Amino acid sequence: MSAQQPSPSVADAPPPVRPLRDGDDTAGAPRGDVPAPGETGASVWRVVGDPLVAAAREGVLSGSRVAVKDVFAVAGHAIGMGNPAWLRGAPAEPAHSTAVRALLRAGADVTGIAHTDELAYGLSGSNSHYGTPPNPAAPGRVPGGSSSGPASAVALGLADIGLGTDTAGSTRVPASYCGLYGLRPTHGLAPDTGQTALAPSFDTPSWITRTPQLLDRVTDVLLPRRPAQPIEQWILATDLFALADPSLRLPLQDAARAWAERLDVPLQPRENTCAAHLEEWAEALGVVQAMEMWQVHGSWLQTHHEAVSPAVAHAVAAGENMPAEYLTWARDTLSQARIALAELLPPGTALVQPATPTAAPRPGPAGAGLALRTATVRLVCAASVAGLPVLTLPGAHSPAGPVGLSLLAAPGSDRALTAPFAPHATTPRPGSP
Repeated sequence: MSAQQPSPSVADAPPPVRPLRDGDDTAGAPRGDVPAPGETGASVWRVVGDPLVAAAREGVLSGSRVAVKDVFAVAGHAIGMGNPAWLRGAPAEPAHSTAVRALLRAGADVTGIAHTDELAYGLSGSNSHYGTPPNPAAPGRVPGGSSSGPASAVALGLADIGLGTDTAGSTRVPASYCGLYGLRPTHGLAPDTGQTALAPSFDTPSWITRTPQLLDRVTDVLLPRRPAQPIEQWILATDLFALADPSLRLPLQDAARAWAERLDVPLQPRENTCAAHLEEWAEALGVVQAMEMWQVHGSWLQTHHEAVSPAVAHAVAAGENMPAEYLTWARDTLSQARIALAELLPPGTALVQPATPTAAPRPGPAGAGLALRTATVRLVCAASVAGLPVLTLPGAHSPAGPVGLSLLAAPGSDRALTAPFAPHATTPRPGSP
């Protein structure tokens, strides 16, 4: 992407799937202009049915179809974790995970179990064993990961809800790349029983939809009802927009202003939020995440090393002999980060930033390379280190595809983030209500 190629608003580009009418976001069967579930092949689904698991009863999600990331228990099926060797050794699950059960009880059907990046570690969506799910919002480009299969299924119209996880951007990145809505909830608020971990201090269930109305309904189903102060102001973090590709900075800020105008919420630009700390925070996040990944998966990796792609094996093994002084520094740094973010984001305030620094890259070394990963983790790390809720929504559209906006707020502000968007079915055009 070139700095000489200005990017129009996402509203001026075709949507990833046909526009949805009010009340149309929960259609239960594949529509005529999208492929049937099986037509996308093994890159999206590990197991797919019609449905795979029917709703337990009627409810607020009746007619909705769910793509479940392959880290959640679905009764009668093994958890595969994006790796064939893991799948071969995994037993069939005796019961649904808490999140899957809640969606079924709310009236949703499970269409299938969708692929993840290997061991749920990755941001591109490419899996060396199963391939790369398509991104219909940016054909020929990755969907983002590690909740890649669910995001692709939702963007393709094969599912209405993608049940994923987010450790360090695993839902925010695919929502951004695919032009979707996504919520990473407050850490520890969503039920995670029956979910295989990656790094428990940062993992959380998360969800992706095509419309804000459905996202809000899923939030009501999966989160406990707690009072939250309404969001009364947005901070436009200009120092964080400066971390995006130069061609995207103004279009993303225009999109943020358009959303703020549509929702009638004050938008206050601020030059110094937390960008100066992100490199240190991201490094500390990486240290603790690596240690926890080794604790969770190290023993399995030792006996299955040859069955894991080199990049993922190296990432897990990095936590084996983490020096104690590194861990002490990292934990202290994360504690300081939480204090700083609590001061920046009191209840009633949301911070607006780019969800990702670029649009989706093409598959290959550049798309999975260190430079893009480092830039992306730097943008997503604040919410992960402080356990903050993050709403990701459509932002701008570059020649390469969509790039989302993310709104971060104080812990417990999940519903205060999603509820104001529910009446608004389409992305606003900059400069118009």
